[in-house]
Amino acid sequence: MRRAVLTALSAVLVLAGLAAAPTATAAAAPYTVTSLWFRVTVGEKNDQKCTIVADQYLPRTATARKPVPAILTTNGFGGSKDDQAGLGRLFASRGYAVISYSGLGFGGSGCPISLDDPAVDGKAASQIIGYLGGATGTAYLDAGLTKKAPALTVVKRDARNQLGTVSRNDPRVGMVGISYGGGIQFATAAIDPRLDTIVPGATWNDLSYSLSPNNTSQTGVSSATPGAAKLVWALGFVGKGALDGFTGAPQDPSRIAGCPNFVAFVCPAVVTAGVTGTLDQGTVQELRRRSVASYVKQVRIPTLLLQGQSDTLFNLNEGTATFQALRKQKVPTKLVWINGGHSGPNAPGEIDFDAPSISGQHLTARLSAWFDHYLKGQKTDTGPLFSYFRDWVPYTGNARPAYATSSTFPIGSRTPFYLSGTALTRSKGAVAKGSQTLLTGPAGAPTSLGTIDVVGSQVPIALPELDLPGTSASWTTPALTAPLTVVGSPTLDLSVTAPTAALTQALDAGKVVVFVKVLDVGPDGKGTVVRDLVAPVRVPDAGQPFTVTLPGIAHRFEKGHALRLVVAGGSVNYRGGLVSAPVTITTGSADQVLTLPLV
Repeated sequence: MRRAVLTALSAVLVLAGLAAAPTATAAAAPYTVTSLWFRVTVGEKNDQKCTIVADQYLPRTATARKPVPAILTTNGFGGSKDDQAGLGRLFASRGYAVISYSGLGFGGSGCPISLDDPAVDGKAASQIIGYLGGATGTAYLDAGLTKKAPALTVVKRDARNQLGTVSRNDPRVGMVGISYGGGIQFATAAIDPRLDTIVPGATWNDLSYSLSPNNTSQTGVSSATPGAAKLVWALGFVGKGALDGFTGAPQDPSRIAGCPNFVAFVCPAVVTAGVTGTLDQGTVQELRRRSVASYVKQVRIPTLLLQGQSDTLFNLNEGTATFQALRKQKVPTKLVWINGGHSGPNAPGEIDFDAPSISGQHLTARLSAWFDHYLKGQKTDTGPLFSYFRDWVPYTGNARPAYATSSTFPIGSRTPFYLSGTALTRSKGAVAKGSQTLLTGPAGAPTSLGTIDVVGSQVPIALPELDLPGTSASWTTPALTAPLTVVGSPTLDLSVTAPTAALTQALDAGKVVVFVKVLDVGPDGKGTVVRDLVAPVRVPDAGQPFTVTLPGIAHRFEKGHALRLVVAGGSVNYRGGLVSAPVTITTGSADQVLTLPLV
């Protein structure tokens, strides 16, 4: 689920493998493909006009007397409608009307990038839903918007929407897409009750957490204390977005005015984060307004969530937060922890967007069964409540054997590992006294070497994590006598002393920042951060205990390996604390404990 993204500095990955594959000849295909242009009205005051480019796939058997359900899909960040051609062909061949469109700011569509704002991107998608339901006046057959598309009469209509009320131009329709194309589904579902079901993949719960996480004092993944800004991901997004804006400027010059190809708050936010190391409260509010965490109560439709284990942008905790919020309000929801994500490829036999196969790909089959159930009304099995990919299970062909399933979530037994000197021990009574001191980096500089976000997944071998001397503290288990399998989000209860931080922590920029990570240490002594996932912590009060919720993992530590916990003073992928500070962690009580969900 990655795609190449270019920046002024380097080639970075956002979503890969989504280019259109060769198609059958028009005569042989059981569907037609028509290019469409939509003129939509968006904005809080409905005062902005945008043009959207799209492709429409219609089954040849669809008629007004035999209408079919519909699927709407759009691209990830930096992509276009062409990324979804494989899905368009697959589902059109299976009796669905499909519209794939380029999101605003990308792939030939106009207007700046609004980060899936419900008032902008959500309203745009809603008007395409209206077209699927028979509305006229927004769709055209030419880029000049001179030839209006006729009313669409071959899509099945619903008598009532998801609120139980009668609405105009209400098609039977679902949405599917990943990353940016996943966020738009929630934005649309929150404002348009005509949407019947969604399948978002590898997307966010709270953009302020995604871009500047603080893994303590959280509600879901949101924290009242701002976190540590991601460096490489931010540069990649801004660079790619601006490049798309300049490319599309001849058609829509407004895209390069102010903050090039972004809504106005984005550019100042990037500068502020670069200077202070975190987000200001105004930016946090803007990002959360564009996040499902803020409007999840308006999402009422069946949801199949796919979240990637290989994802340093939108980690598993984001999908978990959305999943638990939806379940709390009794929305039919299921969760899949897939192998791929923004930081690594899908496993063979999971899903191939170029050439999706229901028989050969486990996730493609899940998507098809989900839509057949909720859009066609078929009695298909939509799968378990929770499933997760196990990269330690061998298989050939379809990835289904590598998936474990559960009828409950979370799973596993939460098992404590106590910090004991420089060791991790399961024995509460064997905790040893000890003390380690680390120094955080000056001016937020990195103090570690390792995999670089975005481009790191291109490196053919896993890079060992290396912290500069004196900048980290660590605790390691003895060599394991049996495999240890962790499925879920580890937590760390921690107390630190940082005397100099007490003088500066009244300001967010003056708070001490540390980075917590779990390493798999091989028999050769080399440690690798599990899935390259790190938990930044901007400690609210260095004089008080705090709990860190690490990113979720599904990982097996093999026999003969060891598990290592590291607390570091800096990270190559984040802007750390501005003030260098000594941080001391003392063991000797059961209060300092790493808790692992073991299965």
